Amino acid sequence: MSAHQYDEGHTVAGWTGFGIATVGTAVAGAGVCTVSAALIGGGLGIVVVAVLVTWALHLTGWGKPPGRRDRAQWGMRVRDPLARAGHAGCVGCRLAGRGRGRSAQGRTEETRQPVPVGETAG
Repeated sequence: MSAHQYDEGHTVAGWTGFGIATVGTAVAGAGVCTVSAALIGGGLGIVVVAVLVTWALHLTGWGKPPGRRDRAQWGMRVRDPLARAGHAGCVGCRLAGRGRGRSAQGRTEETRQPVPVGETAG
């Protein structure tokens, strides 16, 4: 058994959000050093944009939570085929209305079975 069966979830969504947020915090930090409310506000605005961009990329399948998955799904440039249904325990998916049970409409909550390592879903 391989020691690398756990994918940390490094994705396009995560790295893009990290890059934008880094620029935002640098701008806000420069605003603190120069005592400029405009730079501080601009930097915080950039951080908000980073959150929204990361969320949008996550919902379109470019963000995957860490966990066990098939090795073919580990690549950073591989979209998550289960993103449309929502990720269990994901606040972003729940805010978008994904991954919730539909018991109020008479349907049962969707459950996803984990995919054993070495096998593909589908």
